Amino acid sequence: MLKKLFIRYLPIAAIFSLLVAVILYSQHEGNRTITTVNNKANYQLSRNLVYHKVDDSQLKLDLYQNKNPGLHPTLIAIHGGGWIQESKEGFKPFFEPYLNWGFSVININYRLASTALAPAAVQDARCALHWVVNNAEKYNFDKSKIIATGFSAGGHLSLTTGMIPPEAGFDNQCSSNEKIKLAAIVNWSGITDVEDLIKGANEKYYAVEWLGNKITDSKIELAKNVSPINYVRPNLPPILTIHGDKDTFVPYAHAVRLHKKLDLASVPNQLYSVKGVAHVGFTKKQKQQIYATIKEFLIRHQLI
Repeated sequence: MLKKLFIRYLPIAAIFSLLVAVILYSQHEGNRTITTVNNKANYQLSRNLVYHKVDDSQLKLDLYQNKNPGLHPTLIAIHGGGWIQESKEGFKPFFEPYLNWGFSVININYRLASTALAPAAVQDARCALHWVVNNAEKYNFDKSKIIATGFSAGGHLSLTTGMIPPEAGFDNQCSSNEKIKLAAIVNWSGITDVEDLIKGANEKYYAVEWLGNKITDSKIELAKNVSPINYVRPNLPPILTIHGDKDTFVPYAHAVRLHKKLDLASVPNQLYSVKGVAHVGFTKKQKQQIYATIKEFLIRHQLI
């Protein structure tokens, strides 16, 4: 009897063992693409998909793909760190509410200053947007509802991704020439004027390092070319800016100036100022209020 049962269920046991072996091998290979399905979650996670190759760098993203049928609004999430540190790992708490709102999420890495100086990060974020459009059919991304968000340097990159036109030349290394427009930008404490941070009273070490430490006239011109404040014009996507009014690491004035200039250009936008908060240190209650504001903003612009 035992022999018959063993023979009968051997194929199932063999298949199960093979699956376990594959999963363990994939997890051991930390930089390889890993796809996991959590039946309790509303998404399927694929880690370390390569979205762009440049020089010796493979740029990777984690895809949180909504499992429900049909097209889904899609978020490009961009980590902070002053363009010089941090990574996509550990950034999930920042964008997790979007998963609950029905979004698919693209969480990207980009080249830091230690690998490539400015404008590499700007180019990479633009290429991530191209990747989303190129793979929209494969992953059920709604191309009319692609938004970008990020914190600090990531906020800057979310703005450049949605505001800088292809004519500026930052898309030249991307894999398609398709004209793309974001549906919205959620800028959280992002730099809007890079030139302001490489000289004068607001000079910041991280901005100087991103530009290459030695600031020349050509570097100042580059700083202008990667500054969102210089690309304000009519017909931009709606922009929500969240910024602590005591922030000096990324000066609060950056948010105020962008807001005023967007208003003058009749671009739909909102500045949500968090009173008494510096660059970090948002309380749980403040975060709840911020995400409620983000959700209202997205609903107002028919993205949820």
